[in-house]
Amino acid sequence: MRLRLVKQGTNFDFFNRWKLWFGISAFLMALSFVSFFLQGLNYGIDFRGGTTIRTESAQPVDVGVYRDAIAALELGDITISEVFDPTFGPDQNVAMVRIQAQDGEEAVSVAVIQQVEAALAEVVPDIKFVSVESVGPKVSGELIQTAAIAVILAIGAVLIYIWLRFEWQFALGAVAALVHDVILTIGIFSELQIKFDLAIIAALLTIVGYSLNDTVVVFDRVRENLIKYKKKDLKEVLNISINETLSRTFMTSATTLLALIALFVLGGDVIRGFVFAMIWGVIVGTYSSIFVASAILLWLGVKRDWTKPTDTTGNQFSNVDA
Repeated sequence: MRLRLVKQGTNFDFFNRWKLWFGISAFLMALSFVSFFLQGLNYGIDFRGGTTIRTESAQPVDVGVYRDAIAALELGDITISEVFDPTFGPDQNVAMVRIQAQDGEEAVSVAVIQQVEAALAEVVPDIKFVSVESVGPKVSGELIQTAAIAVILAIGAVLIYIWLRFEWQFALGAVAALVHDVILTIGIFSELQIKFDLAIIAALLTIVGYSLNDTVVVFDRVRENLIKYKKKDLKEVLNISINETLSRTFMTSATTLLALIALFVLGGDVIRGFVFAMIWGVIVGTYSSIFVASAILLWLGVKRDWTKPTDTTGNQFSNVDA
């Protein structure tokens, strides 16, 4: 017996109050914009600039010990990570200590670097400081610009892809859902002031891909049912399509969330921001596939020209509940 999160033959009316869901999404997006412009984002070292100290010692790297030694200095955002390389010898344990630039300074001062080195030397006597590199505000500003361009290009590529595969109404619906997901993710990071770094940009791009996959599954079933139910109202066809794919949608989201929640609880501070963004993205991505993308499609309408013969190639398993 197969596990089903949604009973077969469900018939929820997702568009009974579609304007209400539309209004909720618009309100949350407006809140995200207000939070972003009033509070801004809590940029990490990648975007604010800072200094990276590369260390090496014979003792195994203990990130907790390193962090406790530096915490007393109250230097703000500090990232500590161990470097793994198959070419390293057994007594060659390398770590990267990244310290954010202090307010009003171009980079971490020499005095601060010396304090950090002294603090680490107390807990790891044989530690060596191999290199010290700084990233200034100019480079950080370029990273912000490049990250924004990456997200915009990804959404633009999605617009073209969906337009070619379906119709322009489907493309606008999918892109609206992606923009909705990205804005709400940035908004929650702004509101909660969670550290925003390059890992979060990677999460945003992953959210775009996840949400798109979910939306395409729904749209693919919509297209099939538009051919199957030629005389049914578009609203009814959309409801049928979403109900038919609901079990697959919930199963995919639930299993993904199980893995992400485990990572969030057990993964440590290094990846917690990335995992939080992914958890939030899966939730809003599932929501937007149903209540944003499909609602946009209902609002715009679809040209239903059935003068061309129906091509059923590759659709012999379309009714299988994935």
